[in-house]
Amino acid sequence: MKLYKNLVRALMMLTLLTVAFGVWAQEEVMSPEVSMEAVETAEAPAEEAAPAEEAGPTLNSGDTAWMLTSTALVLFMTIPGLALFYAGMVRSKNVLSVMMQCFAITCLISILWMMFGYSLAFDTTGMEKGVTNLSSFIGGLSKAFLAGMEKDSLVAAFPESVFMTFQMTFAIITPALIVGAFAERMKFSAMLWFMGIWSLVVYAPIAHMVWSGDGGYFWDMGVLDFAGGTVVHINAGIAGLVAALVLGKRKGWPTSPMAPHNLGLTVIGASMLWVGWFGFNAGSAVAADGRAGMAMAVTQIATAAAALAWMFSEWLSHGKPSVLGIVSGAVAGLVAITPASGFVGPVGSLIIGIVAGIICFLAATKLKRALKYDDSLDVFGVHAVGGIVGALLTGIFAVEAIGGVPGSFSQFMIQVKGVAITVIYCAVATFIILKVLDVIMGLRVNEEQETEGLDLSLHDERGYNL
Repeated sequence: MKLYKNLVRALMMLTLLTVAFGVWAQEEVMSPEVSMEAVETAEAPAEEAAPAEEAGPTLNSGDTAWMLTSTALVLFMTIPGLALFYAGMVRSKNVLSVMMQCFAITCLISILWMMFGYSLAFDTTGMEKGVTNLSSFIGGLSKAFLAGMEKDSLVAAFPESVFMTFQMTFAIITPALIVGAFAERMKFSAMLWFMGIWSLVVYAPIAHMVWSGDGGYFWDMGVLDFAGGTVVHINAGIAGLVAALVLGKRKGWPTSPMAPHNLGLTVIGASMLWVGWFGFNAGSAVAADGRAGMAMAVTQIATAAAALAWMFSEWLSHGKPSVLGIVSGAVAGLVAITPASGFVGPVGSLIIGIVAGIICFLAATKLKRALKYDDSLDVFGVHAVGGIVGALLTGIFAVEAIGGVPGSFSQFMIQVKGVAITVIYCAVATFIILKVLDVIMGLRVNEEQETEGLDLSLHDERGYNL
């Protein structure tokens, strides 16, 4: 107890010191003169380029190449990155089941995104800046089955086909993240139905509200989410918590040992996630430019800071730093910097990483034990909590010269509102989907199947034949 109190005191002192230093550093580095110069510099080319804008966008091969690369990197995050990260953390009798789930979700969501998801998220028909209507919350079906997307169709300065596929990879990894919360106990058939419905009913509307542009509910509200703090991580983390609660605890949890069976796989998967995340964050600049470069830099800084913060927190609390702890901290940092990556500078990213590492450590250990929910692989503790930390701190540390919106208390409150709406909508919709599916087909494997392991009972295969 004394050690825990000391840890909390250290957390409070470290957070206060880093926040104070960060505010001071931003004021020193981003003086009013520099900010105004940046704004004037940004405005000048826009005026000169007005005739070109009227003529329509033109293809930029550099931007196209970067977006093609980013798309591949984000897909790499799910298969093999997330699949390996999760596979190492479950028991050996379930290693194939989580890899199968990640792979099958990749296939399922790719088809659903082509059919309806892209249209529901990015069809802007009926949207108007400052006007709130149904189109502010969900897109129409004019882009269903990719209608109207030609070889030469452009978004910004690269093909729409590339933009569609880039966004598809985000739609893939979001439901795949949820898998970790109910690992080792959900029917494969129920999982497929849940993920398919969830992606259209929950993911697509949140993506539309945040990223579809003028007329989108969150967009007009001014919510800052550069690469998916609300759309991906809070969404997935809250859905994971609801799923874990609806399905119930694993047989024997928490009294029986359920240690990760192969942390080597987990470290490899986490490393792949780290590398792939540069496509996730820097790719969200949708251009090969300075903003993409800054997003890459702050992603690296925040991730390293969070990994160290989690490691030292665990060292203080448990006496030894663990491999699982440092890689979990790295993922927490990647999550937290995601909404902020296109808006904050190096100092802000450092603070976001430190705070996320400490708070996610406490959420995945102290909070989980106190509330006794069986979130198998800490999807809520890392993704929901990390996403919330990142979304809120974006409102404080956003830099005008980088993202065009200065951090302030009013922006912080806008972020709070965006987070709250996402949490409530996702929780309610996820609960309804799960309960309906439970009545129709049942969600959970039976006790015998769970004891045997999902690899054999659901897929008739073993992860290891030694």
